[in-house]
Amino acid sequence: MSTELPSIVIDRLVRIALEEDLGGGDVTTEACIDDEARSTAHAVARRAQIACGARVAERVFMLVDAAVEFHPGPNDGVRVDETTTLWSVRGRARSILMAERVALNFVQRMAGVATLTRRYVDAVPAGSKTRITDTRKTTPGLRALERFAVRTGGGKNHRDNLGSAVLIKDNHIAASGGIAEAIARARSRAPHTSKIECEVDTLQGLEVAIGAGADIVMLDNMSNEDISRAVGIAAGRVFLEASGGITLERIPALAQTGVDAISVGALTHSAAAMDIGLDFE
Repeated sequence: MSTELPSIVIDRLVRIALEEDLGGGDVTTEACIDDEARSTAHAVARRAQIACGARVAERVFMLVDAAVEFHPGPNDGVRVDETTTLWSVRGRARSILMAERVALNFVQRMAGVATLTRRYVDAVPAGSKTRITDTRKTTPGLRALERFAVRTGGGKNHRDNLGSAVLIKDNHIAASGGIAEAIARARSRAPHTSKIECEVDTLQGLEVAIGAGADIVMLDNMSNEDISRAVGIAAGRVFLEASGGITLERIPALAQTGVDAISVGALTHSAAAMDIGLDFE
């Protein structure tokens, strides 16, 4: 089950989005809809998808009008078919209309990430130990929601931010004078709770990283054949992560190499928003 999002995180993002959309009021709703009119509306999936984000949608409506009734449908992570009602709202028609676009923007994005993630997870052969993870290639400001959506789709999260883990990339290596030197410096200065991950793009670089004491090695833009060789070279001494140029079609073969993780930037930077509509009765 996905870890719940803290309310303080949801509300901060929702308030920003509502301020953006309602900063000038809603002239159309105020002009067309009677102040006391009440309505019921249903969020409906226009295509099959993984449900995600109902709690965020609920907070949108609650922050616009705490009197709106929100009725959740399928739990996050459930695969739903086209025409499934994802959640419903009842209350002042003006309030529902004012919250509609922001609520849908959030859930369409989150469901898109969860649905794409599930496709990648489902492509891993049964019995494989390989995990699918995201990257930091997230929409600015929405990382918490997108990472929740990845977990909802069955994927795992990589480091949350630059301060949460040591990940030595190619430019760190170039600026510090080499793989071994970069790892030695990181080992001497990083907190004792941090593992050291180092990116390499050759099998020779892998051997240097292992010899220098890396805990995790990222195999960057390597072919399936070289990744298979890397698994043999590592022989379980380090955790291996395949990254770069990862497509859905490669997942079965990559998992069969025995690599520990496959990190996929596309889960967040290329997920298409799901088609979800809010239908008034």
